[in-house]
Amino acid sequence: MDTDRSEQDEAAPLPPPLFGDILELTLAHVPLADLVAASRVSRSWKRAVSSSLRHLSPAKPWLLVHSQSTRPPYPISTRAFDPRSSAWLDLRLPQPAKHPSTLRSSSSSSRSNLLFILSPSRLSFSSDPLHLSWRHAAPPLVWRADPIVALVAHRLVVAGGALDFDDDPLATETYDLRADAWAACRSSMPALLKDRSASAGLSVAADEERMYVTDKLSGVTHSYDPEADAWEGPHDLRPRGDVFCCVVGCAGGRLILVGLLGSEENVKGVRAWEVERGTWRTREIGEMPPEMVGKMKGERFCASSMSVCCAGDFVYLSRDSDPGTAVWCEVGGDGDCRWGRAESPAATGRRGPAERVVFTCADVGMSELDRALGSGDPRDVIRST
Repeated sequence: MDTDRSEQDEAAPLPPPLFGDILELTLAHVPLADLVAASRVSRSWKRAVSSSLRHLSPAKPWLLVHSQSTRPPYPISTRAFDPRSSAWLDLRLPQPAKHPSTLRSSSSSSRSNLLFILSPSRLSFSSDPLHLSWRHAAPPLVWRADPIVALVAHRLVVAGGALDFDDDPLATETYDLRADAWAACRSSMPALLKDRSASAGLSVAADEERMYVTDKLSGVTHSYDPEADAWEGPHDLRPRGDVFCCVVGCAGGRLILVGLLGSEENVKGVRAWEVERGTWRTREIGEMPPEMVGKMKGERFCASSMSVCCAGDFVYLSRDSDPGTAVWCEVGGDGDCRWGRAESPAATGRRGPAERVVFTCADVGMSELDRALGSGDPRDVIRST
C-alpha cells in the first residue's frame, strides 16, 4: 500500500507556476521582510515584487520599538511593526559600542529617524531607517543632562539641558555632519522652556528647515532656524480649551499637532490638527475612534509618556509605559486621517523593570532590508512574532 501511495504522489500533477498578475496579487499579501527572498527567485519574480510594491500594496513606514537594558553591557533589542502586513518583527541589529549612557530618540521629523546616546566623552547617533550604522563624534561644547536633539537638514541641533553651575542651561549648539564640527549658537533656547524636561515635558519635531519645540501641557511652541541661528515664538498652538496634552510631528510635509482631550485622569478623546506655518493657525483633520482611545490610554495613563513618531504620511502615537500598543494615523492628500492600531499581544502592557523604551519611525524599503539581511543568517536578523 505504501508503494502504491508513493507512485500516486509521484504521478500527481504539480501546481501551475505563478506569473503575471496572479503573482503580483499574491506578493501584495506577503510581508515586506519576506519579499527580499522572493525578489531573488528570478528576474520575473523581482519585477513582480517591484510592481506589487508600486501599484498594489505600497510599503508604509515602520514603527520601531527600541528597548535598552539598564544593566551592563546595556544591550538594545528592537521590535518593528509593518503596517503593510500588520505584522510585528523581532530585529537583531548592530549594537553601538558598549555604552553606560541612556538611549534616546528624536523621531518626529519628516526625514530624521534619530537615535542617540550622549556621554561626557562622546555623542553616538544613528539616523538610517534600521539603524544599521552608528556615527561617533566629540561631545557638545557644553555638557548636558537632558537636552533637546533634532536633525535639521545636515545639522544636528542640541539645545538646553545644561547644568546651571558653570554653563548656560539654555545654550544651543549645532553639529555640522558635513564639516564634522560643533558650533556654538548666538541665540539661546527661550527661557520659557527652561524648567521643562526634554524627555518628558517637551515634544520635538523637525523638517528640512526648522526644529519645533512644544510644551506638552500648554501647547506653547517655539521654532529654531539653524541657518539663521534664530529662535522664534512663542506660538500658542492649543486649538481648544479642553486639550490638556499636545505633541507635534512632521508628516507628509505638514506640521501635525495631536491633542488629548479631557484630563490625565479621564482622557475623553484624541484629535489631530494641521498647523499652518507662519500664521500658526490650526485646522482639524481627524479624530481617533473611541475604541482606539480606550486602548491608547490603557489602565494607567501618564501624559509625559506619550510620544509621536512620523515618517512619510504616517503618525504613530505610542507610550513608553506600554510599548506593545500604538495607534497610527495616515494623513491623506486631502488632509483627512485614516486610523489603525498596532498591537502586539506578546508585549502589550509589558515593560521590563530594567529597560528604557524609545520609539522611532522610518520608511523601510527593499534596499534597507537587503542590507540588514546581508549582515547574517536571515532567520536570526528578522523573525516574525
